[in-house]
Amino acid sequence: MDKEKPGRGLRGRGAATNTSSRFLEWTREAQLDDDTPPASRVPTMLFDDRAKTVISWNRSPDIPFDRSVNPAKGCEHGCIYCYARPIHAYLGLSPGLDFETKIFVKRDAAAVLRAELSRPGYRAGVLALGAATDPYQPFERELGITRQILEVLAEFGHPVSVTTKGALVERDIDILAPMAAQGLAQVNVSLPTLDPELARRLEPRATAPHRRVETLRRLAEAGIPTAVLVAPVIPALTDHEIEHILETAAAAGVSQAAYVLLRLPLEVRELFVDWLEQHYPDRARHVMSLVQQARGGRDNDPGFGSRMRGSGTYADLIRQRFHLACRRNRLNERTLDLRTDLFRRPDPPSPQLALF
Repeated sequence: MDKEKPGRGLRGRGAATNTSSRFLEWTREAQLDDDTPPASRVPTMLFDDRAKTVISWNRSPDIPFDRSVNPAKGCEHGCIYCYARPIHAYLGLSPGLDFETKIFVKRDAAAVLRAELSRPGYRAGVLALGAATDPYQPFERELGITRQILEVLAEFGHPVSVTTKGALVERDIDILAPMAAQGLAQVNVSLPTLDPELARRLEPRATAPHRRVETLRRLAEAGIPTAVLVAPVIPALTDHEIEHILETAAAAGVSQAAYVLLRLPLEVRELFVDWLEQHYPDRARHVMSLVQQARGGRDNDPGFGSRMRGSGTYADLIRQRFHLACRRNRLNERTLDLRTDLFRRPDPPSPQLALF
């Protein structure tokens, strides 16, 4: 597949290429004169996404929720392994640099969500906030879309499970803590590595690992149920950290943990291999060999039940190590079931009050 290469090792970016959308009949390739220096910075651009609905529904049997809300399409954190990158291809854009530099924000998401929750036929269920983008990426500090969504959910008594890599979630403890006290909220923090240098290359604009650990601590101290997501586990790159991550998270007050083995769907495979060859050329072949061992000889396995954990000897070893480390650190000793019985539709404003 042709790809546009504005430069290798772009500062603050995960992808170094703009792989063309698989849905376009044409491809693009940069043609630079010999005297043209490669770009070293690619700015982030925000576009408005005027969505008519914000709740996405799924029936996947291996996902613990059936609905989600994402404040944006694309994510500035730039995690090279992100399984959501191929979504940008549906927009006619690249799952590479475009995914992390052309962000489509849903400024009116809270208002649309309010309308959806107010429909007579709606029934409450745990809503995942941040399933295909991070709800606390840099633009959230200014726009406050995620905070507005949480305010609506709190007003309706609707359960929410937040997943993030951003320390900015601490800003919303004043909303999340009262919700958690009612059994309506939990926060999951993704922490695939504690190595700051690896994290800088792997997740260039996400919160640093040590700061995420502190976020876990502050959330737990506020009484908010927290989980650490060792996701993804990357063979021969981060798999040796599983025990250390779980021990560190448990010491911070975390009570739940989960993991996902590296997934490489569609364009993510090419982007990740390109990243490997750029940053860890000496390990690239070994990493992909182990990936294939856990994916039935392929680079990716999209099958339900196996796509999250893999199969085979290597995948079984990872599973055993994870569960043993959880037992050692007393993680997952109890299940967390958020409440749905508190859901209520606020009374509409009185017509008489609307006159004033």
